[in-house]
Amino acid sequence: MTKSLRIIICTAQVPFVRGGAELLVEGLRDALRARGHTVDIVSLPYRWQPHQHLLDSILAWRLIDLNQVDGVPVDLVIATKFPSYYVNHRNKIIWLVHQHRQAYDWYGGNFSDFVNTAEDRAIRDALIRADTAALGEATGLYAISANVAQRAKRYNSVDAQALYPPSAYTDTLRHSTYGDYILSDARLDAAKRLDLLIRAVAQMQVPFRIVLTSTGPERAALEALIRSLGLQNRVELHGFVSTDTLMDLYAHARAVYYAPIDEDYGFTTVQAMRAKKAVVTCTDAGGTLEFVRNGHNGIICAPEPQAIAKALDSLASDAAYAASLGAHGPASVAHITWEHVIDTLLRTTTRSGTV
Repeated sequence: MTKSLRIIICTAQVPFVRGGAELLVEGLRDALRARGHTVDIVSLPYRWQPHQHLLDSILAWRLIDLNQVDGVPVDLVIATKFPSYYVNHRNKIIWLVHQHRQAYDWYGGNFSDFVNTAEDRAIRDALIRADTAALGEATGLYAISANVAQRAKRYNSVDAQALYPPSAYTDTLRHSTYGDYILSDARLDAAKRLDLLIRAVAQMQVPFRIVLTSTGPERAALEALIRSLGLQNRVELHGFVSTDTLMDLYAHARAVYYAPIDEDYGFTTVQAMRAKKAVVTCTDAGGTLEFVRNGHNGIICAPEPQAIAKALDSLASDAAYAASLGAHGPASVAHITWEHVIDTLLRTTTRSGTV
């Protein structure tokens, strides 16, 4: 039996923003506590504009030494998203949520705020060098998906093992019916490509409802798009909803749309499959494609409105087809459990001999 450990989970927090990373950290804390360990979360605020703040954030984490707290040793630190993995500790496991993607795979594209100036290039180069060194310090290096691991390999030449996190809603998700709407609970952010969904709805042959939950910076733009396409009676923007309401929406959805651009992981995919719902996604959706198999538990289509409309029509017009795909969902994600996550992380600690 593993002895009780004193563990600190490190993360960065954008003030006033809450999403999948926060749920992951809280779920990890609760799962470790359930095993009898003493666990707490250490979080620092995170800013990235102007870009010099990225280097300031690295320094802030580097100055934190968590080997002891109030004179009592800390056995293990588990660092997650950038830049928390710069923390000092003799036994540091990194479970990589993501790096600062604007300086990595998004660099030079529409989702990056880096521009082609000498200053931005220098900051980006310094960031990549520093990340490579910090990731190399880890006693064990994991990533929340193979997609995230592949980025670390590509840019930092380090090997990370994919370790999938369970959804915070694993025990409450359920299936009831294959109802009369397609659900999306993605944050209203440009990278989630909900504009593609709305444009696809305008091309559907079956007049089906679309229900969007969550909030985000793209809400006003999406509302304007809905009005311009005359879809006010078809597309519902519910905003933030309670957990009970969200679980009801999953339970009665015909299917779930989730087609972000090169997603890190995608809790929505795992949640939809737990609730026996087919997932409609795109060929460039990143981590989502580690679970969705076209024609088995979902539909993978080109990232264009016409292709998405065709996929949605096939589900909207045939509840039995949606059910046949949804039925394969639970088995597709059954291996994603906190038990497996904790066993893997603590096995790394045992092998390293640092505890």
